[in-house]
Formats: sequence, structure tokens, C-alpha cells
Amino acid sequence: MKSTTAESSEHILEEVRGIFAEHLREHNLRKTPERFAILEEIYRRDDHFDAEALFIHMKTQNYRVSRATVYNTLELLVQCDLVTKHQFGKNLTQYEKSHGFKQHDHLICIDCGKVLEFCDPRIEQIKSMMGDILEFQVQSHSLNLYGNCQRDCDKTQVDEDEQSSIF
Repeated sequence: MKSTTAESSEHILEEVRGIFAEHLREHNLRKTPERFAILEEIYRRDDHFDAEALFIHMKTQNYRVSRATVYNTLELLVQCDLVTKHQFGKNLTQYEKSHGFKQHDHLICIDCGKVLEFCDPRIEQIKSMMGDILEFQVQSHSLNLYGNCQRDCDKTQVDEDEQSSIF
């Protein structure tokens, strides 16, 4: 018997396939297997990722996708609100799945780039209160807090990566 988590994941995957297919139809774009493979790979992940890492992961999994297809599909998925695009600094764009997932905010380590998610209902209260006070209907919000990991920082990995990109 499937667990409820697995059933929920499959249900979300079915929903996002439908939303994406409808978006492609509305914009007269082809429903290619590569685009849907990218969508499914994203919805199997539980992390933030950049386009290049997704492309490399898919190639190592023997998917037949081009780098351009990955980048273009990510933009399509952002357009139809299935993926959220973040600019967390250092000119690195990261993405995360967004359909069926609750609003959350981020802590970003400025040394290693690690992104941690958190949810605090007080932020929703502030958002609602400020909207009421200023007579402003808040549609969404984004809160990114930048600082340093206090433990388990991967700074050495970033330093090595930066050094290798210099040479």
C-alpha cells in the first residue's frame, strides 16, 4: 500500500502536468517529452537548484535534453507559477518547485550559499496587518535573510569552487 506522502506527491505531479500542458496549449507551444521530463525531475526534488545543476543531473540520469531546453523550460515553468525563481546574491539564480507548497522564507549563508527554509506565522500576520494599515492588497511576499552558518558551513567547498573558476 502506498503511503499518503507518496500519494500526495503523485497527486501534485498529476496536477502540475495538467497545468503545464494547459499553459503550453494556451501559448501554442509543443508538449515535448523533454519538457515534461524536466518538470517531473523538478517535482521529485526537495531543494533549491540552479539551471546548470539540473542540466548536469539530468544528463547523468541519461535524459536526452539540451542545456537550452532546460533553461527555456525553466522560464516556461516560472511563467505558469509551477516554479519560483530566486536571486539569492552572487549572481546565482536558483529555482524551487512552488505548486502545492506553502509560503516560506529563506536564510542564505553568504559564505557557502546554503539556503534554509523557514515558516513563521508572525510574518503572515505582519503582511496582513501592513496591508490593512496601508490599504494595500498584498499578493505575495519574499523574505530572504542573509548571514553566516553557525555550524556545518560548506565554505570550504565554495572557496574551492571559486578557486577553480578563477583558473
